[in-house]
Amino acid sequence: MSENKENTPAEAKPAAAAAPATPAAAATPVAKTEERPQQRGGRGGQGGRGGRKERPPRQAPAKPTTEDGVELIEKVVFINRCAKVVKGGRRFSFSALLVSGTLEGRVGVGFGKANEVAECIRKASLDSRRQLHKIALVDGRTIPHDTYAEHGGGKVLLKPAVEGTGVIAGGGVRAVCEAVGIKDVLGKSLGSNNHANVVKATIEALKMLRSREQVLKARGLYKEKAL
Repeated sequence: MSENKENTPAEAKPAAAAAPATPAAAATPVAKTEERPQQRGGRGGQGGRGGRKERPPRQAPAKPTTEDGVELIEKVVFINRCAKVVKGGRRFSFSALLVSGTLEGRVGVGFGKANEVAECIRKASLDSRRQLHKIALVDGRTIPHDTYAEHGGGKVLLKPAVEGTGVIAGGGVRAVCEAVGIKDVLGKSLGSNNHANVVKATIEALKMLRSREQVLKARGLYKEKAL
């Protein structure tokens, strides 16, 4: 029996419990290092706390000019939208009628078509710069005489006016007169109100203007003033 007792494996005794922590160690918790996420700055993007990236200054687009460097002003007269119905829905395209001038007696009209508004305006601007016409003015403010012209169904009548009258005209006639640099004029559209025809009729009427010096030169009566 004694041998059996000696040979039999001893019962597993429970492991000795760890020594109880001292009251001082139990009272002081272990300090944990907290990792704070990197904070983002303001709307400018990442950076320091409250930081903000400086945006580069915006550059204004280059102003249109003529071949000899004279600055042009542009006026959009009309933008037309055309819708084409296809299998997937509607497909839109745009066309723009634009007038550009130097405010010193030169003006041109352009027409452009594209699938985007900005692109059709750009095409119209390039077209208007290719065909600038020289217009005869009196003192840089009004026209020398009455003029009348037609283009298609558009009919336009222009008359000179005294200083302070202003541009008494509307629609395409006003846009063309302001682009040329006319400050006092009486205008009337007598025919169709189609923007393209009215603008082109106005251009034709202005091209027919002749100054006093031009008429005298044609008659052989003009004498240049001695300096």
